[in-house]
Amino acid sequence: MQIVIASGKGGVGKSTVAASLLYLLKEKYSFVAVDADADAPNLHLLLGVERWEEEKELTGAKVARINPDTCIRCGICAERCPYDCIKLIDGEYVVNKLACEGCGVCKLVCPVKGTITLEEVHSGVIRKTTTKYGFPLISAQLDVGRPNSGKLVTEEKEWAKKIMKEQKLEHMIVDSAAGIGCQVIASVGGADVAILIAEPTPASLSDVKRVYKVVQHFREPAYLIINKADINPGFKALEKWAEEEGIPILGRVPYDRAIPESMTMLKPVVEAFPDSKASRALKEIAKAVEDEILK
Repeated sequence: MQIVIASGKGGVGKSTVAASLLYLLKEKYSFVAVDADADAPNLHLLLGVERWEEEKELTGAKVARINPDTCIRCGICAERCPYDCIKLIDGEYVVNKLACEGCGVCKLVCPVKGTITLEEVHSGVIRKTTTKYGFPLISAQLDVGRPNSGKLVTEEKEWAKKIMKEQKLEHMIVDSAAGIGCQVIASVGGADVAILIAEPTPASLSDVKRVYKVVQHFREPAYLIINKADINPGFKALEKWAEEEGIPILGRVPYDRAIPESMTMLKPVVEAFPDSKASRALKEIAKAVEDEILK
């Protein structure tokens, strides 16, 4: 089974929940974990990963290159560039590689054939390790300014599927990125079930509604976990929405200073502070996941 943990909003506890579920359920079930936030991966930090066993470089992104020897300095490329990434510097037109999206407009409008070319560049890296808890983790890091984050996540999941087959693992837990962009679509696509994380605030409710629409597009069943459930006791709209949509609530995690403290220790909170109020709630959620999803 492939389980994706998503929220539509950053900072609501996706990685905390993912790390806790992996830690609590690892004795009964076999997992591969995927950190699908290629822009800002952090699941490896919560799991105390210190080294990577294997890395794969990803190319495919393209940027424009202007040949100064054949360029006639007409400036048409700079005028037409939709991303404003071509500038005249010291008498030569130069491409800002961090801003270039490789769209090819400059190449199309250049009057001197062959002066502007599109060249493949390094897009990012996909990494694999075996955590100290015994299960494998796949993570990725997208280079600054590079596109194809969705492709990177898809490559991660394909590698994870291969590992599942080779090691005869049962389940994949995917820690999705924030928002509803390419990375999230790639994370949700192909999953069997989605666990949504939200806080009792209007902003979090708005964002979880958006990611739920993505989940609905893929016709996947969804469950909800309410994090920091006690920070806004008068806000009932989140639970009302879940009830209206028929989304079961797996549990509620109270605000607990043990969670940020466990992050500084590079451990899941359920390991670092097993008797904290957040850990007790997460243990109940793990039991609900086992009863509602894994069985």
